[in-house]
Amino acid sequence: MKKIYFTLLTIALIGCASNKKLSKQINQSFDNDFYKNQFTGFFVYNPTSGDTLISYNGDKYFTPASNTKIFTLYTAHTLLPENLPTLKYIVENNEIYIEGVGNPASLHPYLKDSSMIDFLKNQQKINLFYTNLEDTKLGPGWSWDDYDTYYAPERSALPLYGNIVTMDQGDSLFVSPSYFKENVSVINANRRRSMHENKFYLNPSKKDTVEVPYITDSSAVKGILEDILKKKITLVTEFPKGEKKTIYGIKADSVYKRMMRVSDNFIAEQLLILSSSMLTDTLSGHKAQEYILKNELAGIQQNPRWVDGSGLSRYNLFTPESMVFVLNKLYKEIPKETLFDIFPTGGETGTIKNYFKGNLEPYIHAKTGTLSNNYCLSGYLETKSGEILIFSFMNNHYRGGSTEVKKHMTPLLEWIRDHY
Repeated sequence: MKKIYFTLLTIALIGCASNKKLSKQINQSFDNDFYKNQFTGFFVYNPTSGDTLISYNGDKYFTPASNTKIFTLYTAHTLLPENLPTLKYIVENNEIYIEGVGNPASLHPYLKDSSMIDFLKNQQKINLFYTNLEDTKLGPGWSWDDYDTYYAPERSALPLYGNIVTMDQGDSLFVSPSYFKENVSVINANRRRSMHENKFYLNPSKKDTVEVPYITDSSAVKGILEDILKKKITLVTEFPKGEKKTIYGIKADSVYKRMMRVSDNFIAEQLLILSSSMLTDTLSGHKAQEYILKNELAGIQQNPRWVDGSGLSRYNLFTPESMVFVLNKLYKEIPKETLFDIFPTGGETGTIKNYFKGNLEPYIHAKTGTLSNNYCLSGYLETKSGEILIFSFMNNHYRGGSTEVKKHMTPLLEWIRDHY
């Protein structure tokens, strides 16, 4: 018995010494001129042993950018079913009343979910209730002049086509959804869309496909649906009382993968809204956030300031330690192969396809977070010894570009891969 105890104590002491060496080596790496005028945080955790290996400003708050999507992923994973809800409805007096639930996949250019449209094609008199979204169309702290950029579509109760108009000149003008074709002018203009109207402008000298958010008011959604279904839609101000039925669409994992791999802001925002539909009839991403923080994430050490689903807002504040807390919960609850496939993989997929390559074998599965002067990377690191480590590496307020930041991050991550 004494021999077993001595052996276990020796292993523990060796492990402790190894952890201290690792922490010392990494902390020394931050003591150079590159990190002098920026703010950096790095937290590394071993989910098997429960040890914190490195905490360099791990409990300090950072602007996370799209690392916010990690919290959105956990919310969706916790609240949503395997197949995503697309529509709620009630049939009354031979008429159908419908309301959106925030699902981002309906007729999305990449996700292409047609389940809602297929259902509505078989209905005769359709009444649309479109006032069940409590959130604002644009998130708190979003930049106002992003309104005509592909990465900042409006949030809505009933998204269609990703809330984006796709335009391409080609041999002839292509516009999707076609409902907006008459609203497109091929002229030189300062913006791609009027700020307060669904009037779009396509530069005649550019032949690339252009994606522009449309204003998601009730008249636009009604018009798009009528154009697709070839039947009249009536807008109503009240939804009948009674038990609502739900139409379900595509698998959730395919939507999560799109959100995380290409850092799709629209999908992230809508998944947070969709998650709230499992809690209340009034759609509100904020209510989903409150629920998750109060219940599933009650043990988090540093409570975040979490204001949107995508990380577009600079109002968001998270610590590296809180990121690792949620990543660890995902690691415990989702099979490793499935989880790592959802996240971008260094050198292979998504936003880190050209970075953190790992030579012969990929070793990083992580979500990026990029805003001007901010670059974060949080996820999972596979070591050469076979260990899985969870990390969050946050960089804020540097003056140069993110490429230089990644160059300095890479040797630190590789050193941990090779020496732990």
